[in-house]
Amino acid sequence: MSNPQGPYQPVQPAAWPAQPTGQPGNPGEHGAPPLPGNPPQHGAPGQYSSEGPFGLPGQEPPAQSRRKLWTILGVVGGVLLLAVVGVLILVNIVNGATNHARGLADSFTKLVIAGDSSKAYDDYLDPALHEQLTKEDFVAGIKTLEMDSTCKTAYNEVKASTENGTKAADIAGLITCDGDKKIDLIYRFEGTDELKMINIKLKPQA
Repeated sequence: MSNPQGPYQPVQPAAWPAQPTGQPGNPGEHGAPPLPGNPPQHGAPGQYSSEGPFGLPGQEPPAQSRRKLWTILGVVGGVLLLAVVGVLILVNIVNGATNHARGLADSFTKLVIAGDSSKAYDDYLDPALHEQLTKEDFVAGIKTLEMDSTCKTAYNEVKASTENGTKAADIAGLITCDGDKKIDLIYRFEGTDELKMINIKLKPQA
């Protein structure tokens, strides 16, 4: 039988509709790579809503964490401030006691150098020392040192302390006079409200 159809024609596949390639504003659609300069869309998995330093993803710390940090820093700063204030108060107390002791020693020494030993005995010596050393012996002993207006005092050591409510001060120094005369001095003052001399040593150097 003859074939009414014409010569064999190859079957053409149905034409597929043209797929749009990646367009500006549609990065990554249908597998096409996103165009440079177009950031990823928000909400996509693995993406961040903000950028950190150097363009890296990052997040700002919560406000609660910042408040906690400032609270801790405030407490630490307060403790340090109290410590500094305490040290300053202690230093001022020690310096005040030391200066007071130096002032007592200086006033006493000026009196004995000036020859006013009787006043020095009455004003600065403790009553307990009066019982051990009479005024006459004290005045006579100062005269043997033969000090005059050329004598100058230099203190090598001044210490002040307080123990069980009793204040104490130890002073050591040297009195230097013309003629190469040198006299060692050692004083000790004690008292609760008022410091009085309980020990004295004035001895020429050999």
